[in-house]
This record gives sequence, C-alpha cells and structure tokens, in this order.
Amino acid sequence: MIARLSRIIPLIIILAIVAAIVYLVATWRYSPNKAKEILIRVFTWFTGILSAALALICVYVLLDGNWAVFELTAGFLATALIALGITGICRAVFVHHHPNYKKKAQKAERLEGQDGKRRR
Repeated sequence: MIARLSRIIPLIIILAIVAAIVYLVATWRYSPNKAKEILIRVFTWFTGILSAALALICVYVLLDGNWAVFELTAGFLATALIALGITGICRAVFVHHHPNYKKKAQKAERLEGQDGKRRR
C-alpha cells in the first residue's frame, strides 16, 4: 500500500512547485489576495484538465487490460481529484472571507457637468 502511494509523490511535488511559483510571481506582481485568487483559478483549470486527461487514460488502459498501468493512473487520478476538491474548498473559504471578489469589475461612468463638459 505504501509503495503504491509513494508513486504519487512526484505528482504532489510538481503541484506544490507550480503552486509556489504561481503564488510568488502573482504576489510580486499584484497583491497577496489577488495572488490567491489567481492561484485558485489556475489550479481549478490545471487540476480539472489533469483529471479529465487521467480519466481518459484510465478508460483506455482499462479497455486495453493493462492492470499495472491502470493502478498507477488511477492513483494519479485520485490525487488530481483530491487536489481539485481541495481547490474548491479553498475557493469557498476565500470567497467567504473576501465577498467582494464575487463581484465582477464594472466600467466606470464618465461624470459630466451641467454644461456638458467633462469635470476634472
């Protein structure tokens, strides 16, 4: 059992490295809250696409009858689905603590004076 779980460690390390790089770059470029929002958005897409790809691979390998590869791929799929679930929980907690991030930005309206000219 532990030997099977040890095969997943490289995927977990890759996910952690990607998360650290995205968060550090976004924090440097924007703000910590914006970096969290970007990280959640990136990880939702990344783990969703990874889960879909691994599910397709699992189906193909299962139809091919290669049980060793199916077992490995199923472990990776479980890891990707757990990461997707954790990302969803993180998004819910983030939105709960920062409700203003639910609202999309709107375009500003131009104020004009009574004479029709722009105010400064």
